[in-house]
Amino acid sequence: MLAWTVYISFLGVLGLMLLPKGNAAAARKVAMLSAVAGLAVAFAGFAEFKAGEIVTVAKLPWIPSLGIEYHLAADGISLTLVLLTGLAAVGGILFSWNIEDRAKEFFAFYLALIGGVYGVFLSFDLFLLFVFYEIAIVPKYFIIAIWGSTRKEYGAMKLALYSFIGSAMVLVGLIAAYVVSGAHSFNVLELAQYPFPHDFQMWAFPLVFVGFAILAGMWPFHTWAPTGHVAAPTAASMLLAGVVMKLGAYGCLRVAMTLFPEGLEAWKTWIAVLAVIGIVYGALVALVQKDFKFVIGYSSVSHMGFVLLGLVTLNTIGLSGAVLQMFSHGIIAGLLFAVVGRMVYERTHTRELSQLEGMNLVKAMPFAAVTFVVASAASMGLPGFSGFIAELQVLIGAWASFPTLAVIAGVGIVVGVAYTLRAMQKAFFGEPLTALTPSHPPSDADGATASQEGHAHAMQAISVPERLGAVMLIGVSLLVGLYPRLLLDVITPSFNSPLFEWLRKGGAQ
Repeated sequence: MLAWTVYISFLGVLGLMLLPKGNAAAARKVAMLSAVAGLAVAFAGFAEFKAGEIVTVAKLPWIPSLGIEYHLAADGISLTLVLLTGLAAVGGILFSWNIEDRAKEFFAFYLALIGGVYGVFLSFDLFLLFVFYEIAIVPKYFIIAIWGSTRKEYGAMKLALYSFIGSAMVLVGLIAAYVVSGAHSFNVLELAQYPFPHDFQMWAFPLVFVGFAILAGMWPFHTWAPTGHVAAPTAASMLLAGVVMKLGAYGCLRVAMTLFPEGLEAWKTWIAVLAVIGIVYGALVALVQKDFKFVIGYSSVSHMGFVLLGLVTLNTIGLSGAVLQMFSHGIIAGLLFAVVGRMVYERTHTRELSQLEGMNLVKAMPFAAVTFVVASAASMGLPGFSGFIAELQVLIGAWASFPTLAVIAGVGIVVGVAYTLRAMQKAFFGEPLTALTPSHPPSDADGATASQEGHAHAMQAISVPERLGAVMLIGVSLLVGLYPRLLLDVITPSFNSPLFEWLRKGGAQ
């Protein structure tokens, strides 16, 4: 059943391309129907899943001469991220309901990206995983380059170049593993059982891990992320932070760590150091940003550092926390980008905190203000939201493996509170300096240019789709935060599978 998440997404692309040109309303409906259907399939698969299993979804010969199969399967880790993808897809369309410019093409690229992401999370053949990984990269370039803003061509090209460099590193590592194993198979379950030579693992692991980690925003390869987030339209920002960065972290866990455990053991401390640098650096840079969207962009770098730190703790609580943090950050960051990009920017035509400070947005857009306050509380790790339990697990796991680094990561959380409160105060609760005057409505795309006259525009009411999207994402974060077992009971048993035999050999608890 889960395979239909992929098929429905690409059928949605086909349906969109068959629509007559200029029918934006029909394009939105087709896109939403496809996204909701994909989410429904993800929910159904989640409800039927038995914790600890690896369920084969589809397995057919693809290129028999090379041992390549069309092999889709799911465990608790991939299923959690499939569910995240479905939620992010629906949320992104709700916050893009105003798109009129080339809406058919926009949503076609959007669904193609979603289909690629679903495919990555479900692929247990590494060649197939790589194909879906590349499919996800191409649409995001066009979405940013065509519908983006703020140096959109530069942001799109930088993101694509970083992604393709990382992909090249991964491909070299996968081909090397295929040749060295002599198994004539890209099946991850088979390759995970092969004892690769120690010397081979010492260079193959960092090559593949860093190749994937580039897309996860690992310092110092993170610079594409804030630039890409700022240039992207709202839906693309939500997908970049919500699921695309998770592709990188998922690849680190599913491929690099699974295939090369000896290399992981040798390099784990260095990766942990880079992860903690990313946590603190991202938070400090976010603290001094003047552009509202850059604040959220650098916060994503910081929060993804917790994912990478949790992965290399090599204990079950840290690893489970890392996967839960992938889900939590995908929901919360998506909501923050929705508020900044759709609710605020398209109505004020500026993201400069100094200009927003004088607009008294808490009265002009009370729903946006409340949404941002709640999302900020979730982002800061307030108990009751998903981010709290996720980061707590990562820190507990890190304390067992890297106590000093765990303390430094805690400093990053404190700085995170500071930059979040600063952005909230300036954007929504500043002293009113400029009266709101009627003017022309903002353009329908996220690429509207910032107002050069310095005056505020009449604020459009927050639309019903925006309200639905915000309520959905807040509700999910609260649900997981109040009852984390909902996901942890699915995630944690996955580390008892044969794929993580190295974890049990290391004596992890």
